[in-house]
Amino acid sequence: MALDALRASLADAPIVRFGEYDYFVHPITDGIPLGRPEVLDEVLDGLARMGDWSRCDKIVTAESMGFPLAAGLSLRVRRPYVFVRKRRYGLPGEISLKQTTGYSKTDLFINNVGKGDRVVFVDDVISTGGTLRAIVTGLRALGAEIVDVLIVFEKTLEKARMERELGLRIKTLMAVDVVGGRLVERS
Repeated sequence: MALDALRASLADAPIVRFGEYDYFVHPITDGIPLGRPEVLDEVLDGLARMGDWSRCDKIVTAESMGFPLAAGLSLRVRRPYVFVRKRRYGLPGEISLKQTTGYSKTDLFINNVGKGDRVVFVDDVISTGGTLRAIVTGLRALGAEIVDVLIVFEKTLEKARMERELGLRIKTLMAVDVVGGRLVERS
């Protein structure tokens, strides 16, 4: 998979620091700098090719940067999408879960996923694994089966640990690191 437009976009990704955490700012992960349709299209094509759609009932993602990914994939693979949100609506079947990442703690809320649903989880980045852990735990508590996990960027070396911890294979389009104040692809 070429990913030429995505690779080229790395050069424009600013790096900001939250405590000890280097956070990269990219159109796919933050909506800034300006998002280019050719980059999003390339990312969606890559995710669509990686996913196990034959066993998928619903695409699930986390607020907020997973939204364009899940919606775009929904159009490509013709499966409905579910957004895990930061706001409680109090609708029937809603569950609350706690998310802890390298730089924040928050509550997340899930609706429209139930026992027996087969889901593909898609997100923009795996860094500490906090979002992924919280959502997988919540989905499993609902009785859903996670058939695939698709992530655009793998930022740290936490992926292998998260795969062991969750008993899931995590598929990523690109591994990246912050080196010398710049975002670079890791081989």
